[in-house]
Amino acid sequence: MEAALGLMRRIHPKHSETALSALLSLLPEHSSDLLSQVDQPLQVLCDIDTGKEFILCESPWSNKYHPPLEDGPTPSSELRKLEIEANDIFAIYRDQYYEGGISSVYMWEDDNEGFVGCFLIKKDGSKLAHGRRGYLEEGAWEAIHVIEVGPEEEGMAHYCLTSTVMLSLTTNEESAGTFTLSGSIRRQMSMDLSVAEGHLCNMGKMIEEMEGKMRNSLDQVYFGKTKEMVCTLRPPAELVQMRLPDK
Repeated sequence: MEAALGLMRRIHPKHSETALSALLSLLPEHSSDLLSQVDQPLQVLCDIDTGKEFILCESPWSNKYHPPLEDGPTPSSELRKLEIEANDIFAIYRDQYYEGGISSVYMWEDDNEGFVGCFLIKKDGSKLAHGRRGYLEEGAWEAIHVIEVGPEEEGMAHYCLTSTVMLSLTTNEESAGTFTLSGSIRRQMSMDLSVAEGHLCNMGKMIEEMEGKMRNSLDQVYFGKTKEMVCTLRPPAELVQMRLPDK
């Protein structure tokens, strides 16, 4: 099981669905653990009732599953109101930080008299999507934020946030050729916060803080190390000239 999880952490997100299917056939006794611990690339569908796109689960716009699922869980009426408000607010957050993309928020009750919120963002930066940058041929940023909210006690609540970011990009330029970079990162944080300003305010602050930390980690680990390796193997021309001895 540990080897399987290690493999999934190192595989290209584009191939993770095929790899997970193969592991499920090899380790059927661990299917529940694999499905709960392995994050898959987010899939998008259009809600035929509202005409809006959403990230696959039940539609946050019509509160229906696509395709229909008879025993699919749905939030209570009170939590459904919070889910609708969270989708509206998170769409603003998405536009400000990502300049577009698709976001969905889902909420459900848990067994500890609290609830769970799942905040999803998918930003497609490929050449066929909006927001193309430079020589990017294919690219996607997919963020999954799951927050467990405990029951209120004396105006306080315990929040446990687990965040995963999956990044993949491919560039293709005639002088430099094709370059592919992909990976994922997961982080967790817990906080006890006052509910005076509401759960959405607390959850939003935690997600904003976590995404900032994860962006910095990705920049240092993936882009920083890649740049260091490229410059070591192929130093810039001006640096090579500085090292050459005078004739």
